[in-house]
Amino acid sequence: SLFSSQSMHHRTPKPCYFFFFFFNMGLPSVMVLPLLIVVAAGVYYIYNEILQFMSKTLVRNKVVVITDAVSGAGAECAHLFHKAGARLILCGTTWDKLESLYDSLTTASDPRETFAPKLVILDFSDMDSMEDVVAEVMECYGYVDVLICNSSMKLKAPVHSVSLELDRNIMDINYFGPSSLAKGVLPAMMSRRSGHIILVNSIQGRLAIPFRGSYAASKHAAQAFFDCLRAEVEEYGIVVSTVSHTFINASEPPPAVEPAPKQNVLTDYITSQLTHGVRPSVLANEILETVNRKRKEVVLAHPIPRVALYLRSLFPPFLFAVLAARVKDSVLAEPMQ
Repeated sequence: SLFSSQSMHHRTPKPCYFFFFFFNMGLPSVMVLPLLIVVAAGVYYIYNEILQFMSKTLVRNKVVVITDAVSGAGAECAHLFHKAGARLILCGTTWDKLESLYDSLTTASDPRETFAPKLVILDFSDMDSMEDVVAEVMECYGYVDVLICNSSMKLKAPVHSVSLELDRNIMDINYFGPSSLAKGVLPAMMSRRSGHIILVNSIQGRLAIPFRGSYAASKHAAQAFFDCLRAEVEEYGIVVSTVSHTFINASEPPPAVEPAPKQNVLTDYITSQLTHGVRPSVLANEILETVNRKRKEVVLAHPIPRVALYLRSLFPPFLFAVLAARVKDSVLAEPMQ
């Protein structure tokens, strides 16, 4: 009957309409799945394009401070946020490099749609100057919407060979500097009940690796500080984010070569995961997405470091044994080099 046919029509699941549509077109069943994949890929592409467009509008007119803006990741961030219409305050240790970055930003952009960046000399190794630096940053616009703490000092050496002076220098640049700058901009953020502080940290702030004791200690300290800060300022509408990445690989990717015969595929894969690192452009895009989506914690790493993080929490004795074996192998290999 007409009533029963209408009832069955209303009970038909909506997703089945796609299959009925393809079948009515006379397409073979083997082509349905590929067509669905193409449609899904198109929807995903359009979704990403919309997100990228929205990301530019979300940071427009925002006052954004970027420390170590002349580094690879810092410069990429500067270009992204500048194109998106942010009011940039670029910090660096040398005036010549800051001016060079300023010229590259202003010459490649439309002055009607972007703002000329402000430049501030900032050297975290000189902690005595931090009060004046904070005052200069706040004088630029009177407030800060987004603070991106990007500065970092790396060191690879056995613990017993690192002097106390070098330890303190690393702590100044990787921990005391970012935490002091965050404290400096907090009062204005709290009074406006708005703001976003981002720590561009390292995965070694969550996972200690041999021969990087001082570096890992400073990154662990920074991670803990900003984790505590996140909870303390949430009631003021302030977002605190940490981006933990593997090492930044600013070099060009090596050319593809034919694999040698009888290579261990698993070993090659693990080696590639540990040595490729993160491209500065990828890290900069992740930081922009973190600002737009207000994500509180981001881990930007390949599968192998991620597995190590889980092992540290779930099976620490196993991870400790692996790291110790790696140290022994490196010690044994030294006389052979």
